[in-house]
Amino acid sequence: MIFLTFAVRNLRRHKARSFLATLGIVIGVFAIASLGVMGNSINLLAAALIADVGDTIIITPHTALGGAGFVGDPRTVVAATIPDADVERIERAAGGNRVIPVLQGAGEITVGSEGGYAQVIGLATDDIPYLLDLEDGNHLRTGSRSALVGTYLAREYDLRAGSRIRLGDEQTIVSGIIAERGFAFDINPDYAVVIVEERFRYFFPDREGYDYVVIRVADPAEIDGVKEDVDSLLNRRDDVVDITDSREALRQMNEIYAAMTRFLLAIGAVSLVIAAVSILNVMIISVTERTREIGVMRSIGALRREILLMFLYEALILGIAGSLIGGAFSFVGGYFISVAAVQVLTAGTTFAEGATVFDPLSIAYILFAMVFGTVTSMASGLYPAWQASRMKPIEAIRG
Repeated sequence: MIFLTFAVRNLRRHKARSFLATLGIVIGVFAIASLGVMGNSINLLAAALIADVGDTIIITPHTALGGAGFVGDPRTVVAATIPDADVERIERAAGGNRVIPVLQGAGEITVGSEGGYAQVIGLATDDIPYLLDLEDGNHLRTGSRSALVGTYLAREYDLRAGSRIRLGDEQTIVSGIIAERGFAFDINPDYAVVIVEERFRYFFPDREGYDYVVIRVADPAEIDGVKEDVDSLLNRRDDVVDITDSREALRQMNEIYAAMTRFLLAIGAVSLVIAAVSILNVMIISVTERTREIGVMRSIGALRREILLMFLYEALILGIAGSLIGGAFSFVGGYFISVAAVQVLTAGTTFAEGATVFDPLSIAYILFAMVFGTVTSMASGLYPAWQASRMKPIEAIRG
């Protein structure tokens, strides 16, 4: 224990140097832990956004990219549609599961003196209550000339059930306000106008077929079977449609955010490597300054192993102190950084409201950073400690 006491004494004798070396570890640990926690939080947010549609299959016109793209990939946006005949075949393949063809377009809306373009979604009357909930008003009836408005579009134009908007050249009554759905896997009506299919085709007379088809599978265990049935029926000769489900989308997002987390951790590791170089420099200076002291200790019987341990104790103390302080800062800072990142990603919406941004994996990132910081500090002190332990007593005393 006396060599541990010597190590503590030496660190106290050079407070400024010890403080700067510890500060480097604190910054490195904080960078690794905070960036890891932030990446994990974004991953949790993405999972929370689409976890509520785990029973959904989406069928889109085939693209050259096939299923190799990712959710929202602009390369998957094509002008093709799914013809009525293929929708009927999809209904046969889907068994008794709900099949919902979706029409999408962009239309100009005007409210008073204000206006702009908004997404227009066309759905069969029976499918609307099945897919969308209302926060105000009533659902559309067959042949209705009214419209449903997404909650954020309604807030922007101060609309409520009974309000009037101009859709294209037609005056339209708002029948209801759609409850918020967020970034759902199947349909995103928060900034959209939803009308019945007949009305949609009136506004878009040249539109043939459907933009995509949603299948709601009653038993999620049947998703793979339904996908195989649709694939075998429609893609038997040529690839006509691309078929994906929410689990696949979640897997793609997980892969993207896992790669992003690794990238952020690598950035944090760079700062810790810089701190390790600082500790290495501090330890080499310490060995150089204490050459005579080492010679005296060796001449009175100190073993090489004990000299080695004395300098390793110094590196260990710096590492533990820096890791503990960095870990404490990371716990608080990582949480606020995660909350800020989620707020930025969901700015202007309440998507994933209440989503957990701090879970056990976040704690694991902090512990990993603390262990990594301590090990890095020890590794930095290994060479100077070995160099000190190899000194010969007489030569060391001569300096």
